[in-house]
Amino acid sequence: MRVLMLGWEFPPHISGGLGTACYGMTKGLAENGVEVLFVMPSASGDEDQTNAKIINASDVAVDVMTSTVDEFLGKVKFVHVGTNMVPYVGAEAFTDIVEEERRRQVEDFRIQYGQKFRFSGKYGANLMEEVARYAMVCATIAMQHKDEFDIIHAHDWLTYLAGIAAKELTGKPLVIHVHATSFDRASDDNIDTRVYAIEKKGMAAADKVMAVSELTRNICINKYGCDPDKVVATYNAVDFSGRERLNPERGVKDKVVTFLGRVTYQKGPEYFIEAAAKIIKRVDNVRFVMAGSGDMLNKCIRHVARLGISDRFHFTGFLRGADVQKMFELSDVYIMPSISEPFGISPLEAMQTGVPSIISKQSGCAEILKYAMKTDFWEVDAIADAIYGLLKYPALSEFAAKEGFDEVNALKWTAASAKIKEVYESVIK
Repeated sequence: MRVLMLGWEFPPHISGGLGTACYGMTKGLAENGVEVLFVMPSASGDEDQTNAKIINASDVAVDVMTSTVDEFLGKVKFVHVGTNMVPYVGAEAFTDIVEEERRRQVEDFRIQYGQKFRFSGKYGANLMEEVARYAMVCATIAMQHKDEFDIIHAHDWLTYLAGIAAKELTGKPLVIHVHATSFDRASDDNIDTRVYAIEKKGMAAADKVMAVSELTRNICINKYGCDPDKVVATYNAVDFSGRERLNPERGVKDKVVTFLGRVTYQKGPEYFIEAAAKIIKRVDNVRFVMAGSGDMLNKCIRHVARLGISDRFHFTGFLRGADVQKMFELSDVYIMPSISEPFGISPLEAMQTGVPSIISKQSGCAEILKYAMKTDFWEVDAIADAIYGLLKYPALSEFAAKEGFDEVNALKWTAASAKIKEVYESVIK
């Protein structure tokens, strides 16, 4: 079996858990006899291609299918994603401005048609434009390689339009993989409607929808109107092969409680800070670390200052690679108090390092982790009690560390990818 996989990132150049999941998945699929063509916007050339052939979208010219961009867009039923938010103008002026912007967008696409587009592969201000262009390039790639794959697999909203284009042009079945939704990134009243529209369109067009947890599956059904028979939960795993202890030198004798992840609303960093303030009143030899970056970082720094716990609280900024492993090894407790977490890889990484972990009941991994302590994200007193127990009762900490280590090491990508292969087989005619 052969799959055309569409993703936004791949190790070693990653910004979050998606790239890591894609890497483990391709390795697991290879062990299950599945060949993978992996298309990413901007490859650096140093990606591990042992288990997947990497196609760099930045190297591919849009030069097949049709003679004009408008014809291409119509043929694949593709809606160009642009922003027409123009403030403080009347209705007539607004119409003129939007029409002019539409003509400019089409002309810009026409200039690029038949040429290559250099993608950043990042999550910057022009992300929507890159998503649209990525769809065009992936349509070209799908046609060029249509005899080399049996199914299309698109990861998260960034690649859904590309998956739809590839399906429409090749007739091959499409499976989309929902790692997160708009409702995980923001509150119900504050979602990005443009992203929501793409997610809904992807779910409607897909032959099968894979969600990373039952939590996410229910969101697909209840928030997007997806047919329950079409959505299946396929849990992630973690690839720990080749991971060695780094044994970093510890600069303090205090216990260390760590939050590691994006410092955003979804991750619940403020609940971590509130729990830290309660613990600091009860325990002398403890420090708290917030490792990561995000739009709430400055707010969190101010929050810590207002609570008067700055001398026991540390901000590391974004960590990657070996620094993540070092941080886990320096930790005595790991906590993920996410408000909404489709799955959550970091607790598994912490537990594999032997760190007792506390996770919110509102996380997908809570469905499969028996030996992580679980609390509701809003129950700051319960979070603080869990931290206190792991800090003050060695027997509890040792039990959670040992059983958690064994538990996560049993979660192999080979088994997880076998279930993904079953999903493929269910839609291949």
